[in-house]
Amino acid sequence: MSPAWAHDDPLQIAPSLGTFDAGLRAVGYLAVAIFVGGLLFTTLLWPAGAEDRRTRRVLGVACLLGGISAVASIVVRGAYAVNGSLTGALRPDVISAALDTPLGRIFAAEAMLWLLAAIVLGAVLQRGAAATTSPGWRLAALAIGFSLIRTGAMTGHVEDGGWGSVIAIAHLTAIAAWLGGLTVLLAGLLPRRRADELAEVVPRFSRWALAAVVVIVGSGTVLAWRLLGSWQAFTETSYGYLLLAKIGLLALVLAAAHRSKNWVGTRLRLAVVLRGDASTVRPFVYSVAAETTLLLAVVTAASLLVTATPGR
Repeated sequence: MSPAWAHDDPLQIAPSLGTFDAGLRAVGYLAVAIFVGGLLFTTLLWPAGAEDRRTRRVLGVACLLGGISAVASIVVRGAYAVNGSLTGALRPDVISAALDTPLGRIFAAEAMLWLLAAIVLGAVLQRGAAATTSPGWRLAALAIGFSLIRTGAMTGHVEDGGWGSVIAIAHLTAIAAWLGGLTVLLAGLLPRRRADELAEVVPRFSRWALAAVVVIVGSGTVLAWRLLGSWQAFTETSYGYLLLAKIGLLALVLAAAHRSKNWVGTRLRLAVVLRGDASTVRPFVYSVAAETTLLLAVVTAASLLVTATPGR
């Protein structure tokens, strides 16, 4: 009897695992986006964030959840072969067989990358900004961050290894830069309300986010067309409906982002003059919170697309 992962659609063999698998994918994607984007934000835009307790906590939680998600995803690959039993999937022979599957190897590599990411983060916890400004640390963080993005792209529907993979990596990198930056901005920088940080970091991140949006929209359009191939597929397949839901959520994110950008253009100078006055900054905090929450929903919807089958 052939194992479940030898079939085209393992979800047909163990459909009860579908929700759990999709949830793990969502956690994994969110962890990569927040960790990689958060490190980018801290390293390039806000070095003082390496000393901030809240920012460190955000990065630490993302790293922990990413590692747990990768390991649990290996177990799920095995569970597909033992009639959906998670306990049965913990048998050494099942785990070994799961690691021999393409997705199993990808998740194993991702788990190892999260261990390396923990070492990189540990240097930040020990040395703070001195670590993030070190060329050696930056090189290691760049390699690990790119590798995490690459493994994330490999678990999707792009399998040709050519331009499709390049576009997928660009798409995920832009999402990470936007979502990770928003998360650190909201959880770390804004609660401090320091005028010098607001004046220096917020305008730079506003331009950063705009560039990320351009890449996300452009690359997302290309990827969607590669997977669906026709306008009819948007309304005649469940995958198309999921994609339309993601596009709708992204439109809401862009509306919130436009509101944030307007605040930067019209109220940031006043907030700096008033030394980070809470009532002046509060509307921006609310706007960034809405933007972050909606973007989290977009990434969650994207994880559902990964576990769905294009054309169905």
